[in-house]
Amino acid sequence: MSEEIEAVQLKKELSGLFLYVQRMRQEIAAINRPDDEELQFESTGEQLDAIVKATEDATNTIMEATEESMNAVNELRSALSDPAHMALLDKVINNGSTILEACSFQDITGQRVTKVVKSVTYVEERVNALVDLWGKDELDKVEVKGEEKTEDEKLLAGPQMEGQGLDQSAIDALFD
Repeated sequence: MSEEIEAVQLKKELSGLFLYVQRMRQEIAAINRPDDEELQFESTGEQLDAIVKATEDATNTIMEATEESMNAVNELRSALSDPAHMALLDKVINNGSTILEACSFQDITGQRVTKVVKSVTYVEERVNALVDLWGKDELDKVEVKGEEKTEDEKLLAGPQMEGQGLDQSAIDALFD
């Protein structure tokens, strides 16, 4: 192969590599500062942790209420002697056991989400390392093209993290 052909080939390869690196910088800049605050990458782990906590809290509330109901049914059982009523109480107890069993799977869900959090955190650390490598100031200069939101989407803020957003009294005030 002649030197001229090799030079042209090398120039094409370098040009392609340059375009690839430019695209990668744009993607990292988009992750680092998305136009949609809901897509903030560094809050993803926090959002998943909040899901686990909210699910755990709801599960505990369901389990406590079910246990109290089952205790009340057992107290009621001692006051009844009719076999039909006893059969209904047995059905309530069985349903309560089914609810408790279903709630026990929340722990497995929490463990799986925790694995996802670790993976997201790992990727986040790698992205932050690239941001540090290229320099935040340099990435801030890169143009990030965002998707246009509809008017309805602009109004939605989604569920807020604890201590953020409007509290229930502020929401109630909107209806007064």
